[in-house]
Amino acid sequence: MHPIAWPIATVLILASSQAFAEDLRAKASAVFKQLPASVTDLKDNKVTPEKVALGKALFFDPRLSASGVFSCYSCHNLATGGDDNLETSIGHGWQKGPRNSPTVLNSVLNEAQFWDGRAEDLKAQAKGPIQASVEMANTQAKVEKTLVTMPEYVTWFKSAFPDDARPVTFDNMAKAIEAFEATLLTPSPLDTYLAGDDNALTADQKEGLALFIDKGCASCHGGVNLGGQGYYPFGVVEKPGSDVLPVEDKGRFAVSRSASDEYVFRAAPLRNVALTAPYFHSGKVWSLKQAVAIMGSSQLGQELTDQDVNQITAFLNALTGKMPEISVPALPSETPATPRPSGEVK
Repeated sequence: MHPIAWPIATVLILASSQAFAEDLRAKASAVFKQLPASVTDLKDNKVTPEKVALGKALFFDPRLSASGVFSCYSCHNLATGGDDNLETSIGHGWQKGPRNSPTVLNSVLNEAQFWDGRAEDLKAQAKGPIQASVEMANTQAKVEKTLVTMPEYVTWFKSAFPDDARPVTFDNMAKAIEAFEATLLTPSPLDTYLAGDDNALTADQKEGLALFIDKGCASCHGGVNLGGQGYYPFGVVEKPGSDVLPVEDKGRFAVSRSASDEYVFRAAPLRNVALTAPYFHSGKVWSLKQAVAIMGSSQLGQELTDQDVNQITAFLNALTGKMPEISVPALPSETPATPRPSGEVK
Protein backbone atom coordinates (compact mmCIF):
# COMPACT_ATOMS: atom_id res chain seq x y z
CA MET A 1 0.00 0.00 0.00
CA HIS A 2 1.31 3.46 -0.91
CA PRO A 3 1.85 5.63 2.19
CA ILE A 4 -0.75 8.11 0.91
CA ALA A 5 -3.38 5.39 1.19
CA TRP A 6 -2.56 4.37 4.77
CA PRO A 7 -5.37 4.76 7.30
CA ILE A 8 -5.10 7.85 9.50
CA ALA A 9 -4.69 5.63 12.61
CA THR A 10 -1.68 3.89 11.05
CA VAL A 11 -0.09 7.21 10.14
CA LEU A 12 -0.58 8.50 13.69
CA ILE A 13 0.91 5.33 15.21
CA LEU A 14 3.97 5.54 12.93
CA ALA A 15 4.41 9.23 13.72
CA SER A 16 4.10 8.52 17.44
CA SER A 17 6.58 5.67 17.20
CA GLN A 18 9.08 7.85 15.33
CA ALA A 19 8.69 10.63 17.87
CA PHE A 20 9.29 8.16 20.72
CA ALA A 21 12.41 6.83 18.99
CA GLU A 22 13.86 10.30 18.42
CA ASP A 23 12.99 11.44 21.95
CA LEU A 24 14.51 8.31 23.51
CA ARG A 25 17.81 8.64 21.66
CA ALA A 26 17.99 12.31 22.58
CA LYS A 27 17.40 11.47 26.25
CA ALA A 28 19.92 8.63 26.17
CA SER A 29 22.55 10.78 24.46
CA ALA A 30 22.13 13.44 27.15
CA VAL A 31 22.64 10.91 29.95
CA PHE A 32 25.18 8.44 28.54
CA LYS A 33 28.27 8.66 26.36
CA GLN A 34 29.58 6.32 23.71
CA LEU A 35 32.60 4.25 24.68
CA PRO A 36 35.81 5.77 23.28
CA ALA A 37 37.80 3.77 20.74
CA SER A 38 40.80 3.89 23.07
CA VAL A 39 42.07 5.53 26.25
CA THR A 40 45.63 6.83 26.11
CA ASP A 41 45.42 9.93 28.28
CA LEU A 42 46.36 8.50 31.67
CA LYS A 43 47.71 10.62 34.50
CA ASP A 44 51.53 10.42 34.61
CA ASN A 45 51.48 7.33 32.41
CA LYS A 46 51.84 7.47 28.65
CA VAL A 47 50.34 4.37 27.03
CA THR A 48 52.70 2.68 24.56
CA PRO A 49 52.59 -0.73 22.86
CA GLU A 50 55.65 -1.82 24.86
CA LYS A 51 54.04 -0.82 28.13
CA VAL A 52 50.78 -2.57 27.23
CA ALA A 53 52.63 -5.79 26.33
CA LEU A 54 54.55 -5.71 29.61
CA GLY A 55 51.39 -4.99 31.58
CA LYS A 56 49.63 -7.90 29.94
CA ALA A 57 52.36 -10.30 31.06
CA LEU A 58 52.29 -8.90 34.59
CA PHE A 59 48.49 -9.12 34.72
CA PHE A 60 48.68 -12.87 34.08
CA ASP A 61 51.78 -13.61 36.18
CA PRO A 62 51.07 -15.44 39.48
CA ARG A 63 54.66 -14.85 40.61
CA LEU A 64 53.61 -11.38 41.71
CA SER A 65 51.96 -13.16 44.65
CA ALA A 66 53.87 -14.55 47.63
CA SER A 67 52.53 -18.05 47.03
CA GLY A 68 53.03 -18.03 43.27
CA VAL A 69 49.36 -19.01 42.93
CA PHE A 70 47.40 -15.77 42.44
CA SER A 71 47.60 -13.18 39.68
CA CYS A 72 45.49 -10.15 38.75
CA TYR A 73 43.71 -12.53 36.38
CA SER A 74 42.64 -14.74 39.30
CA CYS A 75 40.07 -12.20 40.46
CA HIS A 76 39.59 -10.48 37.09
CA ASN A 77 38.99 -13.33 34.66
CA LEU A 78 38.68 -11.86 31.17
CA ALA A 79 36.67 -14.89 30.05
CA THR A 80 33.90 -14.35 32.62
CA GLY A 81 33.17 -10.63 32.51
CA GLY A 82 36.38 -9.32 34.06
CA ASP A 83 35.65 -10.59 37.57
CA ASP A 84 35.72 -13.99 39.30
CA ASN A 85 31.96 -14.66 39.64
CA LEU A 86 32.37 -15.39 43.34
CA GLU A 87 30.60 -13.81 46.30
CA THR A 88 33.97 -12.57 47.54
CA SER A 89 37.37 -13.38 46.11
CA ILE A 90 39.69 -16.12 47.35
CA GLY A 91 43.28 -15.13 48.05
CA HIS A 92 46.44 -16.00 49.97
CA GLY A 93 46.07 -19.08 52.14
CA TRP A 94 42.60 -19.58 50.63
CA GLN A 95 41.27 -16.69 52.65
CA LYS A 96 38.06 -15.03 51.51
CA GLY A 97 38.20 -11.30 50.93
CA PRO A 98 35.65 -8.87 52.38
CA ARG A 99 34.03 -7.68 49.13
CA ASN A 100 32.88 -8.77 45.71
CA SER A 101 35.48 -8.29 42.97
CA PRO A 102 34.51 -5.49 40.53
CA THR A 103 35.01 -6.03 36.82
CA VAL A 104 38.27 -4.82 35.30
CA LEU A 105 36.56 -4.26 31.93
CA ASN A 106 36.24 -0.54 31.14
CA SER A 107 37.49 0.19 34.67
CA VAL A 108 39.84 2.86 33.34
CA LEU A 109 36.69 4.98 32.85
CA ASN A 110 35.85 5.02 36.58
CA GLU A 111 36.69 8.12 38.61
CA ALA A 112 38.30 5.92 41.28
CA GLN A 113 38.82 2.23 41.97
CA PHE A 114 37.42 -0.21 44.55
CA TRP A 115 33.90 -0.05 45.98
CA ASP A 116 34.96 2.69 48.40
CA GLY A 117 37.09 4.64 45.92
CA ARG A 118 40.23 4.35 47.99
CA ALA A 119 42.50 4.09 44.91
CA GLU A 120 42.55 7.16 42.71
CA ASP A 121 43.41 5.23 39.54
CA LEU A 122 44.38 1.81 38.18
CA LYS A 123 48.05 2.33 39.10
CA ALA A 124 47.12 2.65 42.75
CA GLN A 125 44.62 -0.18 42.45
CA ALA A 126 47.23 -2.55 41.01
CA LYS A 127 49.47 -2.07 44.04
CA GLY A 128 46.75 -2.79 46.59
CA PRO A 129 45.88 -6.47 46.01
CA ILE A 130 49.53 -7.44 45.53
CA GLN A 131 50.30 -6.25 49.07
CA ALA A 132 47.00 -7.17 50.75
CA SER A 133 47.38 -10.05 53.19
CA VAL A 134 44.10 -11.67 52.11
CA GLU A 135 44.87 -11.37 48.39
CA MET A 136 48.41 -11.77 46.98
CA ALA A 137 50.25 -11.08 50.26
CA ASN A 138 53.51 -9.92 48.71
CA THR A 139 55.86 -6.98 49.32
CA GLN A 140 57.28 -4.34 47.01
CA ALA A 141 60.81 -5.54 47.65
CA LYS A 142 60.05 -9.18 46.84
CA VAL A 143 58.13 -8.23 43.68
CA GLU A 144 61.05 -6.16 42.42
CA LYS A 145 63.52 -8.92 43.27
CA THR A 146 61.37 -11.45 41.46
CA LEU A 147 61.12 -9.37 38.30
CA VAL A 148 64.74 -8.26 38.14
CA THR A 149 65.99 -11.86 38.30
CA MET A 150 64.27 -12.74 35.01
CA PRO A 151 66.29 -11.35 32.07
CA GLU A 152 63.30 -11.21 29.73
CA TYR A 153 61.37 -9.04 32.15
CA VAL A 154 64.39 -6.74 32.50
CA THR A 155 64.45 -6.31 28.73
CA TRP A 156 60.72 -5.65 28.59
CA PHE A 157 60.87 -3.06 31.38
CA LYS A 158 63.72 -1.27 29.57
CA SER A 159 61.63 -1.15 26.39
CA ALA A 160 58.55 0.08 28.23
CA PHE A 161 60.42 2.68 30.33
CA PRO A 162 63.41 3.69 28.15
CA ASP A 163 64.05 6.96 29.99
CA ASP A 164 64.34 5.38 33.44
CA ALA A 165 67.79 4.63 34.82
CA ARG A 166 66.19 1.89 36.94
CA PRO A 167 63.17 0.64 35.00
CA VAL A 168 62.30 -2.45 37.07
CA THR A 169 60.38 -0.90 39.95
CA PHE A 170 57.12 -1.54 41.76
CA ASP A 171 55.77 1.79 40.49
CA ASN A 172 56.57 0.91 36.88
CA MET A 173 54.98 -2.51 37.34
CA ALA A 174 51.76 -0.72 38.36
CA LYS A 175 51.97 1.69 35.42
CA ALA A 176 52.36 -1.19 32.97
CA ILE A 177 49.36 -3.04 34.41
CA GLU A 178 47.33 0.17 34.19
CA ALA A 179 48.32 0.62 30.54
CA PHE A 180 47.17 -2.92 29.72
CA GLU A 181 43.91 -2.57 31.63
CA ALA A 182 43.19 0.67 29.76
CA THR A 183 42.86 -1.43 26.59
CA LEU A 184 40.06 -3.58 28.04
CA LEU A 185 37.20 -1.64 26.46
CA THR A 186 34.04 -3.42 25.36
CA PRO A 187 31.78 -1.55 22.91
CA SER A 188 28.16 -2.66 23.29
CA PRO A 189 24.83 -2.48 21.46
CA LEU A 190 24.06 0.67 23.47
CA ASP A 191 27.03 2.41 21.84
CA THR A 192 25.80 1.36 18.40
CA TYR A 193 22.35 2.68 19.27
CA LEU A 194 23.75 6.00 20.50
CA ALA A 195 25.63 6.27 17.20
CA GLY A 196 22.31 6.20 15.35
CA ASP A 197 21.43 2.56 14.68
CA ASP A 198 17.80 2.00 15.75
CA ASN A 199 18.12 -1.73 15.21
CA ALA A 200 20.94 -2.10 17.75
CA LEU A 201 18.40 -2.49 20.58
CA THR A 202 15.31 -4.69 20.70
CA ALA A 203 11.89 -3.23 21.47
CA ASP A 204 12.12 -4.50 25.08
CA GLN A 205 15.60 -3.04 25.47
CA LYS A 206 14.36 0.36 24.27
CA GLU A 207 11.45 0.21 26.71
CA GLY A 208 13.93 -0.75 29.43
CA LEU A 209 16.19 2.14 28.46
CA ALA A 210 13.25 4.55 28.74
CA LEU A 211 12.37 3.14 32.17
CA PHE A 212 16.01 3.27 33.29
CA ILE A 213 16.06 6.99 32.56
CA ASP A 214 12.52 7.90 33.63
CA LYS A 215 12.57 5.94 36.91
CA GLY A 216 15.79 7.66 37.96
CA CYS A 217 18.31 4.80 37.66
CA ALA A 218 20.46 6.92 35.34
CA SER A 219 20.89 9.62 37.99
CA CYS A 220 23.56 7.40 39.60
CA HIS A 221 24.33 5.13 36.65
CA GLY A 222 24.97 7.63 33.88
CA GLY A 223 27.99 8.68 31.88
CA VAL A 224 30.23 6.58 29.70
CA ASN A 225 30.47 3.64 32.12
CA LEU A 226 26.88 3.86 33.38
CA GLY A 227 28.23 4.41 36.87
CA GLY A 228 31.70 4.41 38.34
CA GLN A 229 31.28 8.10 39.14
CA GLY A 230 30.11 9.45 42.48
CA TYR A 231 29.32 7.89 45.86
CA TYR A 232 25.87 7.11 47.16
CA PRO A 233 24.31 5.51 50.24
CA PHE A 234 23.15 1.95 49.73
CA GLY A 235 19.59 2.49 50.84
CA VAL A 236 18.78 6.10 49.93
CA VAL A 237 15.11 5.39 50.70
CA GLU A 238 15.22 2.05 52.50
CA LYS A 239 18.26 0.07 53.60
CA PRO A 240 18.28 -3.56 52.45
CA GLY A 241 18.49 -6.27 55.08
CA SER A 242 21.80 -7.51 56.45
CA ASP A 243 21.64 -10.44 54.03
CA VAL A 244 22.38 -7.89 51.24
CA LEU A 245 23.99 -5.04 53.21
CA PRO A 246 26.25 -6.56 55.90
CA VAL A 247 26.31 -4.24 58.91
CA GLU A 248 30.06 -4.63 59.45
CA ASP A 249 31.03 -3.17 56.05
CA LYS A 250 30.42 0.57 56.27
CA GLY A 251 31.81 1.34 52.81
CA ARG A 252 33.51 4.67 52.24
CA PHE A 253 33.49 5.39 55.96
CA ALA A 254 36.65 3.27 56.19
CA VAL A 255 38.38 5.78 53.88
CA SER A 256 36.97 9.11 55.05
CA ARG A 257 36.06 8.31 58.69
CA SER A 258 33.11 10.63 58.19
CA ALA A 259 29.81 9.50 59.70
CA SER A 260 28.01 10.74 56.59
CA ASP A 261 29.90 8.11 54.56
CA GLU A 262 28.57 5.11 56.47
CA TYR A 263 27.21 2.55 53.99
CA VAL A 264 28.18 4.82 51.10
CA PHE A 265 29.70 3.15 48.03
CA ARG A 266 30.82 4.17 44.56
CA ALA A 267 28.02 3.71 42.03
CA ALA A 268 28.71 0.41 40.33
CA PRO A 269 29.56 0.71 36.62
CA LEU A 270 27.00 -1.33 34.70
CA ARG A 271 28.73 -2.23 31.44
CA ASN A 272 28.77 -6.04 31.14
CA VAL A 273 26.66 -6.31 34.30
CA ALA A 274 24.81 -9.32 32.89
CA LEU A 275 28.12 -11.23 33.06
CA THR A 276 29.26 -10.23 36.52
CA ALA A 277 26.95 -11.96 39.02
CA PRO A 278 26.82 -12.02 41.98
CA TYR A 279 25.93 -8.40 42.62
CA PHE A 280 26.62 -5.55 45.04
CA HIS A 281 29.72 -5.12 47.20
CA SER A 282 28.57 -8.04 49.32
CA GLY A 283 28.08 -10.41 46.38
CA LYS A 284 24.93 -11.70 48.03
CA VAL A 285 22.55 -11.45 45.06
CA TRP A 286 22.94 -13.80 42.10
CA SER A 287 19.93 -12.74 40.01
CA LEU A 288 20.18 -9.57 37.92
CA LYS A 289 16.40 -9.20 38.05
CA GLN A 290 16.50 -9.40 41.85
CA ALA A 291 19.26 -6.79 41.92
CA VAL A 292 17.13 -4.47 39.78
CA ALA A 293 14.15 -4.93 42.11
CA ILE A 294 16.31 -4.22 45.18
CA MET A 295 17.63 -1.04 43.58
CA GLY A 296 14.07 0.05 42.86
CA SER A 297 12.94 -0.23 46.47
CA SER A 298 16.20 0.75 48.19
CA GLN A 299 17.38 3.61 45.99
CA LEU A 300 14.22 4.86 44.28
CA GLY A 301 11.53 3.98 46.81
CA GLN A 302 9.53 2.21 44.11
CA GLU A 303 8.18 -1.30 43.91
CA LEU A 304 8.92 -2.04 40.27
CA THR A 305 6.43 -4.24 38.45
CA ASP A 306 7.55 -7.53 36.95
CA GLN A 307 7.31 -5.93 33.52
CA ASP A 308 9.46 -3.00 34.64
CA VAL A 309 12.09 -5.36 36.04
CA ASN A 310 12.06 -7.52 32.90
CA GLN A 311 12.44 -4.57 30.56
CA ILE A 312 15.15 -2.84 32.61
CA THR A 313 17.00 -6.16 32.75
CA ALA A 314 16.63 -6.46 28.98
CA PHE A 315 18.27 -3.04 28.64
CA LEU A 316 21.09 -4.06 30.98
CA ASN A 317 21.77 -7.01 28.69
CA ALA A 318 22.38 -4.48 25.91
CA LEU A 319 25.42 -3.31 27.91
CA THR A 320 27.25 -6.59 27.29
CA GLY A 321 30.08 -5.58 24.99
CA LYS A 322 32.52 -7.11 22.56
CA MET A 323 35.72 -8.23 24.28
CA PRO A 324 39.07 -7.37 22.73
CA GLU A 325 40.93 -10.46 21.59
CA ILE A 326 43.37 -11.38 24.37
CA SER A 327 45.76 -14.30 24.07
CA VAL A 328 47.41 -15.76 27.15
CA PRO A 329 51.04 -14.57 27.12
CA ALA A 330 54.12 -16.76 27.45
CA LEU A 331 55.80 -15.51 30.62
CA PRO A 332 59.54 -15.09 31.25
CA SER A 333 61.44 -18.03 32.71
CA GLU A 334 62.65 -18.06 36.29
CA THR A 335 66.32 -18.27 37.18
CA PRO A 336 68.09 -19.74 40.23
CA ALA A 337 68.04 -16.25 41.75
CA THR A 338 64.23 -15.89 41.48
CA PRO A 339 62.60 -16.02 44.94
CA ARG A 340 60.67 -19.21 45.52
CA PRO A 341 56.98 -19.27 46.45
CA SER A 342 56.24 -19.24 50.15
CA GLY A 343 53.23 -19.51 52.39
CA GLU A 344 54.42 -16.54 54.41
CA VAL A 345 55.48 -13.08 53.37
CA LYS A 346 59.25 -12.68 53.64
